[in-house]
Amino acid sequence: MDLSTTYMGLSLRNPIVVAACPLSEKVENIVAMEKAGAGAVVMFSLFEEQLLRENASHADIYRQGIHSSPEALSHFPDQTDFHVSIEEYLEILHKASNSVGIPIIASLNGISESGWIEYAVQMEKAGAKGIELNIYYIPATVNISGSEVEKRYVDVLRAVKSCVSVPVSLKLSPYFSSMAHLAHQLSDAGADGLVLFNRFYEPDFNIETLKLMHILHLSTPSEIRLPLLWTAILYGRIRSSIGAGTGVHGSTEVIKYILAGADVVMMASALLKHGIPYLTHILDDLRRWMQKKEFSKIKDWRGLMSQRNMDDPTLYERANYIKTLKGYEPIALFDN
Repeated sequence: MDLSTTYMGLSLRNPIVVAACPLSEKVENIVAMEKAGAGAVVMFSLFEEQLLRENASHADIYRQGIHSSPEALSHFPDQTDFHVSIEEYLEILHKASNSVGIPIIASLNGISESGWIEYAVQMEKAGAKGIELNIYYIPATVNISGSEVEKRYVDVLRAVKSCVSVPVSLKLSPYFSSMAHLAHQLSDAGADGLVLFNRFYEPDFNIETLKLMHILHLSTPSEIRLPLLWTAILYGRIRSSIGAGTGVHGSTEVIKYILAGADVVMMASALLKHGIPYLTHILDDLRRWMQKKEFSKIKDWRGLMSQRNMDDPTLYERANYIKTLKGYEPIALFDN
């Protein structure tokens, strides 16, 4: 079976990519990921708050509403909240890139243009074969319009693209009023890849202590539906590669994402739960499914169930909503 694929112009031996997660904080884990069969690895994220702490006088801090005073640093997470320093991040990236043959993609997590250019250049020098911009931004200010939010994404992309030669992708959230329009904007602005989607980690309330709780819950297979929808809609309509993720816990989700049109499928929760060798199990299942369906190459069936390849494209739009509601059968509460 030929599982090879192309993502952001990078040649990968298969479409399974390890998403940014704590496992990549150790070089030996990345080596184990290659051994288990990963097509590529996205490094854990370097956060903008780390960059701003290093240079609290940067002009962009004023634009974010944080004034240059000793109290300004209280707006940022404490340095101990980050697992490694910026220097350590670049060192891990450098060692990992020299230790494996698969592409290592660096990850920048933030909201603005400040500092990203400098560190994107350093990431490329450290050996990153690509850079993923994980723009984790919640527009909670009431006077910022949707178009301004979209422009921020495009501006950050263009700023980073202007200073590096490696491919650049963006990891998006699903909460845009016109996802297809934004995807086109980013693709036209030079995005080599779009990753669908970022998982926002919303806080919960402790009703006894009356405090916020920040608890990480791993993804579940049920979360595949939204990124599956948009992968199927965007396939063949944008120039950027599509990386699909969220809810990948076995070969079933991998197959569905590729059928929708994904170039690569990104996963992390299943590896955190089952361990890195679980990658081998997923790849074996993928090969068995392809053999059963008599597909010899990934490209033979990628996008087969995308919107553009459906006999009735409206099934991905309002018609699907109506059919889904009509198909639901409630459980009878009482016997007649």
